[in-house]
Amino acid sequence: MQEYQNTRRAMVSSSRDREISPAIAGAVTALLLVILSPVAEPRQGTDIVWHDVLEVATGEAHMGPWRMNESDFRYVDDASVALREDGMATVVWVDQAQQNVFLQRYDRDGEPQLKAPTNISRSADTFSWLPRLVMAADEPDSIYVLWQEIIFSGGTHGGEILFARSHDGGESFSTPINLSNTQNGAGKGRLTTRRWDNGSLDLAEGPDGELWAAWTEYEGRLRISRSRDSGHTFSMPKHIAGSGELPARAPSIAVDGDGRVHLAWTVGEDPAADIRYTISDSRGESFDPPRTLAASGGHADAPKLAVDGDGIVHLVYAESPEGPRQQAHIRYTQARAGERFRAPKNIASKHGQRFASVGFPSLAVSGADLYVLWELFPRLGRRSQGLGMTHSTDSGEHFAAPEIVPHSGVSDPGFNGSLQGMLMRKLAVNDAGDIAVVNSTFQPGETSRVRLIRGYLAR
Repeated sequence: MQEYQNTRRAMVSSSRDREISPAIAGAVTALLLVILSPVAEPRQGTDIVWHDVLEVATGEAHMGPWRMNESDFRYVDDASVALREDGMATVVWVDQAQQNVFLQRYDRDGEPQLKAPTNISRSADTFSWLPRLVMAADEPDSIYVLWQEIIFSGGTHGGEILFARSHDGGESFSTPINLSNTQNGAGKGRLTTRRWDNGSLDLAEGPDGELWAAWTEYEGRLRISRSRDSGHTFSMPKHIAGSGELPARAPSIAVDGDGRVHLAWTVGEDPAADIRYTISDSRGESFDPPRTLAASGGHADAPKLAVDGDGIVHLVYAESPEGPRQQAHIRYTQARAGERFRAPKNIASKHGQRFASVGFPSLAVSGADLYVLWELFPRLGRRSQGLGMTHSTDSGEHFAAPEIVPHSGVSDPGFNGSLQGMLMRKLAVNDAGDIAVVNSTFQPGETSRVRLIRGYLAR
């Protein structure tokens, strides 16, 4: 813990303790920097206080060669988290040895609430990967989980999108239902014909309890489906965008208080890919023509959307100015109702100086408070190791200096998990200021872990 605190002090010191002479000129320069800089740090005295880490699951750390569902994979991975207003955290993860998705709930003190983790997918013959999790806002015992099941249906790639619901706080789950029913490799977000991320899917709840599921296929299409009855049934998937030549990838859904559905994604097969965005004012019956946001010559990837109570749409994504697999930055932008998105700004610049790259952000919003989490890459072309984070207390106008999330593995042997795809959601917050972060780590031949890291925003 001391290592992370010292690192953070050093980063704050390096940005504030500028020695410029004469003193008056220095004061004027500092004032101008605060006024003009798009990423000026807040002076509101807020800070994140972190608690001890909680071990959710441990396992072996073996990944044999790919033999479809006969592969010898023995490790835990793919954690995602949701947080209730009373501080109850729900964590889902994958046990590759059992080929299933599991769930456990923890109270604010870290005590597990289920006698044993609940097996959600119950499909030991096929891999279950990269789940997404929603806890119903108005029904505290209702939990919804979406994931990618590696079912081979005769196409070029395996993958279906499965969904299950619980109405008893996760003690039991409904029989999973297949939302995709396709041979096109659902859940894959293609970069090139030989490179993709699994887990290209998302799940969100609307103000009336409606559920929205989105996913992409290896063959390129982005689809969305809606449930009006708490996940008992879903509509036929609607094709929103994407094709074989320009495949959609990495969808993110957010639903505002008026029921408008916001959808963002990026594309593959394009070294200068930009973020796409559309909105539906008809609860998904139709969507506006997709538009490109912040077009640049760089490669934009892994968008995350959130809408706050004032209807402001917040968007974060990773962008590599030199193209795919080069150094990336975390960009943030926002749009108020009826307005265009602002010019994006880099909110992780100090980590960009310390690490070879950053990427694959998560985003969570509570009131005027925004939290952004990202993967840290010590070296280009290698796995990520540890997580970085920043926050804003004024609806994204200013962001705090980035910090390293303690216990996220930045100094541990091994590397971060999500070995089948990096398109995860690892962050959750609530209106009380509680923060929940999950991460998986993999030390080859030794141990794999899923951890829950909790904290709160001190004011």
